[in-house]
Amino acid sequence: MRREHGNGKEPSEEMPPGHGSNGRDGSVRSALQWRSNGRNFDYLVVGAGFAGSVISERLAAGLGKRVLLIDRRPHIGGNAYDHYNDNGILIHRYGPHIFHTNSREVADYLSRFTRWRPYEHKVQAHVDGMLLPIPINLTTINRLYGLTLNSEQAEAFLAARAEPVDDVRSSEDVVISRVGRELYEKFFRGYTRKQWGIDPRELDKTVTARVPTRTTEDDRYFSDSFQNMPLHGFTRLFENMLDHPNIRIMLNTDYRDVGRAVTYEAAIFTGPIDEFFDYRFGRLPYRSLRFQHETLDQKMVQPVAVVNYPSEQVPYTRITEYKHLTGQAHRKTSISYEFPTDGGDPYYPVPKSENLQLFKKYEALADRTPNVQFVGRLGSYRYYNMDQVVGQALALYRRMSGSRTRPAILHETANLSPMTAASS
Repeated sequence: MRREHGNGKEPSEEMPPGHGSNGRDGSVRSALQWRSNGRNFDYLVVGAGFAGSVISERLAAGLGKRVLLIDRRPHIGGNAYDHYNDNGILIHRYGPHIFHTNSREVADYLSRFTRWRPYEHKVQAHVDGMLLPIPINLTTINRLYGLTLNSEQAEAFLAARAEPVDDVRSSEDVVISRVGRELYEKFFRGYTRKQWGIDPRELDKTVTARVPTRTTEDDRYFSDSFQNMPLHGFTRLFENMLDHPNIRIMLNTDYRDVGRAVTYEAAIFTGPIDEFFDYRFGRLPYRSLRFQHETLDQKMVQPVAVVNYPSEQVPYTRITEYKHLTGQAHRKTSISYEFPTDGGDPYYPVPKSENLQLFKKYEALADRTPNVQFVGRLGSYRYYNMDQVVGQALALYRRMSGSRTRPAILHETANLSPMTAASS
């Protein structure tokens, strides 16, 4: 039986600073202890983020399999890991993670391990000395240009500025075909260049296609039907998910060391697929992030959780204030500055055609590698949202529990029920 979800209260200033900080619960054992015991497992799962944790829970609880889950970091939760800082404020160590989905299957599954706090994400962009809603909406247009347009007039305004593109292939094509070059330059070009380190003309269209354009006053970043944050944070969700007697966890552990210590029947790998194969065909490009966390002696500092800075004269891409996400009451507030970089832990596969062609070589190699499945953003080299990763892991579990033949990399995700149409 999984644990209770704390005392049922919202995160508050009174909650202890160490709560949820190490990702350990009753099922976690040190690497040293499990090596000495020489345990045998049905599955080795590499990576304790969403992909690895979901498939571990399903194999253990659904099929009764013995699972060894490892991660090279000192905590579970992957990039969604959150913890209380020295001031007792709940922060996301690796930048803001906002949960949203249209998949009832994914929402219902995760609801087994957490209660939720309603939250609709809002973002503003610092443009021309103003904070304006992004995605671009009616308010953005009217404030930026000093107009008083209604929705119908705003549609005509954007249509007059949009530049027809016969074959939309790049991220630049997507934006200028919707809103024209001026708004593209103000809101997208600089931000995208900083985020990805390359010009939007070189990026696949899927990057900016994720961001809608609206001619209403709807200032939500997402329009998904399910928009909530875990009541007690993501780390608590992961702790509850992995609290199963068939799951053993080894942290600070590299997968290459495990083969010499334990035996297992098959592996599921959620790390970079090129790393697994020792970069046989060359390195797949990933984009990383560096965070500068600060605590300020005031209750709040921003009107919304995230403020984007599209100007290339500003070295960071955005500032996040975490109390907007968590709802925590505290006399101080914590923010983070986000600096994209080429070095460091891989966060985002870079969606360029030549990179996808290189990935196809690794995918073919994966299909010829017995007893290993690849899943997750890094294992699939796909720019997935959190709910898509959960859906992919659930889809893999369905295949593993019902069929012996399956591809090494599964690109199917969760079944989407007709809740609403949405942008991710």
